[in-house]
Amino acid sequence: MREPPQDRLRDENERPIQGQRDFVLYWMVASRRTRHNFAMDRAVAWAVRLRRPLVVLEALRCDYPYASERIHRFILEGMADNARSLKSKPVLYHPYVETARGAGKGLLAALAKSACIIVTDRFPAFFLPRMLKTAAAKVDVRLESVDGSGLLPLSASPKAFARAHDFRRYLHRELPHHLAEFPKASALSGVDLPRLKHPPDAIRRRWPPAPPNLLKGTGLEKLPLDKTVPSVTLRGGMESAKTTLNEFLERGLPAYAEGHSHPDAEATSGLSPYLHFGHVGSHQIFSALLDRLDGSMERIGRSAENWWGLGPNAEAFFDQLVTWRELGFNFCALRDDADRYAGLPVWARDTLERHKKDRRPNHYDFPTLAGARTDDALWNAAQRELLATGRIHNYLRMLWGKRVIQWTREPEEAFRLLIRLNDTYALDGRDPNSYNGIGWVFGRYDRPWPERPIFGKVRYMTSASTRRKLHLSRWLARYSDT
Repeated sequence: MREPPQDRLRDENERPIQGQRDFVLYWMVASRRTRHNFAMDRAVAWAVRLRRPLVVLEALRCDYPYASERIHRFILEGMADNARSLKSKPVLYHPYVETARGAGKGLLAALAKSACIIVTDRFPAFFLPRMLKTAAAKVDVRLESVDGSGLLPLSASPKAFARAHDFRRYLHRELPHHLAEFPKASALSGVDLPRLKHPPDAIRRRWPPAPPNLLKGTGLEKLPLDKTVPSVTLRGGMESAKTTLNEFLERGLPAYAEGHSHPDAEATSGLSPYLHFGHVGSHQIFSALLDRLDGSMERIGRSAENWWGLGPNAEAFFDQLVTWRELGFNFCALRDDADRYAGLPVWARDTLERHKKDRRPNHYDFPTLAGARTDDALWNAAQRELLATGRIHNYLRMLWGKRVIQWTREPEEAFRLLIRLNDTYALDGRDPNSYNGIGWVFGRYDRPWPERPIFGKVRYMTSASTRRKLHLSRWLARYSDT
């Protein structure tokens, strides 16, 4: 039975393994998929070793920060995929969805009383680290977390890197050592486990599994969620993630190096919401790309210019997926201020503070920004894309953030507004990668530039220069208000 590498495993408490109890529990909180999942591999391995049934708990609160119909539906669609995937497998899947705030309190502790060991996902951002710490202290059994965040284990980095260039060099040196161990495509393939037909009666009565109609997204209007952030047409779940990946490999990847910065090219992957909710993982994407391009591990690192050995389009894509995405996870894993103004570089905060009394062209509050009612038509179009789809083009997200610095009374207010806008409306918000992107707007990972009003030495961008640089006429026609 293949298990995850040891550097992806961490004991979250010092409680014993209770081998005589009824089942192994996998508490699925971040890697919300049944395939290509190190935590699922680990949970199955424990069940085989202890000769116990496996219970998979995937629970959804309704009081998490920014809880809305948009986020809830996307997660529920993923839960529906997981239910279908595990229906014929020797696993008891328990999808629990709160119908009232606090209704799920006590569920994990109740299941823990019958668990030999609890395996869960490690995710270094949002409220999940605090939730994991609290849970580990409350249960009387070993709670073990598994890191499935990226190709490089979180524990492998010796520090929080301050520059992407330095992290890229570190990856080139260290990452090959970690590419021999991949999660299984199917952890349950060929596995014979005893199976529970249903949870303990006390669990079923108080915390029953979500009915199929709720997993399909119907009935959301009855839940205490933010109804001002409606669902979008983009569907969540493993199957949609797989379809999106295949479409990108077919259509987007061949034009990625030249086209991913241009909205009209539609060359971006569209995978960030699925990565955020764990409906797809970096290893699965990496394997699919290698298969599509007939790549091999032996070609990696042959040259600095073509490090992955797969050509310019794959090089550009992997720089986003691995370097920039995992740089955000590196920061969040080793620091706790990625989503706060205090987490910016000292030079950036100093220069912004020196210019905070500079005259601003306009002042916009949250409702005005959220409603895309500024005097900048390009910014408004980017915000409308976010409102309509739950996503925003990556290049335009940089301009979107830079402009808000100019429209607020002080830089710390701008930072808070951008976090709130992104976490409220973006399906890929509340994530190390998006906190990384907002941090970049304020100078994180960047260098000082020639000084100017408002921005000081932080990099400056304008809507006029963006219009000249990018191909976006079709994109503007779609999201303009005229």
